[in-house]
Amino acid sequence: MMASAATSSSPRKADNDVQHQQARQLPHVVIFPFMAKSHAIPLIHLAHLLRRRRLATVTFFTTPGNAAFLRAALSGADDGVAVVELPFIKDQQPAAESVEALPSFSSFPTFVDAMSALRPRFEEALAALRPPASVVVADAFLRWAHAAAAALGVRTLAFVCANMFAQVIREVCVRDNPAAVLAGGAKADAVFTVPEFPHVQLTLADIPVPYNDPTPTGPIREMDAEVVGKAVAGSHGLIVNTFDALESRYIEHWNRQVGPRAWPIGPFCLARPPPDVLSRQGDAAPAYWLRWLDEKAAAGRAVLYVALGTFMAVPEAQLREVADGLEKSGLDFMWAVRPVDVVLAAGFEERVRDRGLVVREWVDQFAVLQHECVKGFLSHCGWNSILESICAGVPLAAWPMGAEQPLNAKMAVEELRVGLKVSAGSSIVTSGLVSSQEIATAVRELVIGEKGAEMARNAAAMAAKAQEAVAEGGSSWKALKELIGGFSEPVGDATMEV
Repeated sequence: MMASAATSSSPRKADNDVQHQQARQLPHVVIFPFMAKSHAIPLIHLAHLLRRRRLATVTFFTTPGNAAFLRAALSGADDGVAVVELPFIKDQQPAAESVEALPSFSSFPTFVDAMSALRPRFEEALAALRPPASVVVADAFLRWAHAAAAALGVRTLAFVCANMFAQVIREVCVRDNPAAVLAGGAKADAVFTVPEFPHVQLTLADIPVPYNDPTPTGPIREMDAEVVGKAVAGSHGLIVNTFDALESRYIEHWNRQVGPRAWPIGPFCLARPPPDVLSRQGDAAPAYWLRWLDEKAAAGRAVLYVALGTFMAVPEAQLREVADGLEKSGLDFMWAVRPVDVVLAAGFEERVRDRGLVVREWVDQFAVLQHECVKGFLSHCGWNSILESICAGVPLAAWPMGAEQPLNAKMAVEELRVGLKVSAGSSIVTSGLVSSQEIATAVRELVIGEKGAEMARNAAAMAAKAQEAVAEGGSSWKALKELIGGFSEPVGDATMEV
C-alpha cells in the first residue's frame, strides 16, 4: 500500500507549524469513491471544500489505476489530503480497475462484486491510519467498505451519486411496485400517482431499472437491494450532492419517513477552483477545446455542448443520428464523444469543421458549461451533469440513457423547468432510436427558441440559489459544518452487519 500527499508545497515554517497544530485538532475524514470518474469527481470536490474551510484533514482510498486521476484532480487542496493506493488483484474478473474500462454495462454487477476483494487491504490500511479516521465516507456501491469500517468502530456516511428525488422514488418502487400496476393490462398512457407526492405521476418509462420490471430478478436488482440499499441503511447518514432550495420537499420526506438522515451539502462543483485557475494555470497552454470555445465567444457565437455519458453504451446507429441531427440544426456545437473510437457519419467532421468540434478525450465538463459562449446542453441526464448545468445557468435538452436518469430528466423538465425533452419516450432504452430530425428540433428550440430562453432564465435563477446555499451562512454551508462537527465527538455505536 502506498500513501502520498496529493500536492506538495513549501510554506514558511511558522505557517507549517500552525497547519500541523490545526490538523491535530481537526476530524480525519476518509473518502473512498467508487471506481468511476462520475462517482469520484463529486467527492474530490467535497475534499476541496473540507480543506478550504479547514473543517477536516482528508485521506482518499483508491486503486493504482485510479490514483493518477485523483491526484491531478486534488491539485490545490494543499497538504491536508493524502491518497492511499490499495493493490489491485490483477487476476480477478472483470480485469478492470474502473467502470470506464468495462467491456459493457452488463459487466457492472460483477465489477461491483469483484471490488470486495479489496476489503482486507482496506481494513488493514484503515486501522493503521494516524491520526485515526473520524469517519469514512464511502460510495454506497462499496458496502463492504462500510462493513469494514464498522468492524473497526469507525462511523460511516454513505454517498450516492443521485439526488433525493431519485432516492425517494426508489423507496416507492420497493414498497409499491408501480411497474406491476402499470404493466398489468393498463392503458398505454397510464400513470402511477406517488401517494406522498400526488403531483408526481410516473409512467412505466419513468421507472428506473430494475424496478421497471413488475417481477424483477437478476444481478442488478440483487445488487441494488443487497449492496446499495444495505450500505445506505447501515450508515450514520447519507451525503447528497444537492441543496435545500432544489428539492427540500424530498429531503424532508426522507428524513421524516425513511432515513438515515440525508445531508444536502452541495452543489459540490461550486467548491472547486474557478475554471480559469484549473484550465489556464501555470505555463501550460489552455486545452485545445477551451481555445476553440474562446474563439466562438470572441465571434459572438452561441455553442451547444453535447455529452451522453460514459456508463451506458449508445448504439453507433444512434450516434450517427446525433451527428446528422447536429448537422441539420445549423448550430455551433462541441461534442464529447463516447466511445472515443466510434465511427460517425462519413465526412461528418469535415463538413461541420467550421462550427462543430468533436472531442475524443475526457474534458472538464463544468469548465465547458461555465464558458460564456455555451448556451445549451444536450445531456444523458446523469445527476452530476444536471447539477453542473444548473450551477452554470445552462438549460438542458434531456435525453436519459438508463438507470435513474429518466427520473433526473423528469425532475429537470417537469419540476425545475430548466430543460426540455428530446424525445417523447423517457429513455433511449424504452423509446428506441431517436431520429436526427427530433434531435435537431430539440436543440434548436433549446438554444435559439422561446422555450429555451425561458428555461435559461429558470436555470440562472436556480444557479443563484445554488450559490446562496454554499455561501457562508447558506443551507449547505451550515449543514456541512454541523455534519463534520459531529465527528469531533466521541464515537458511538458503529455496528453494521458484516
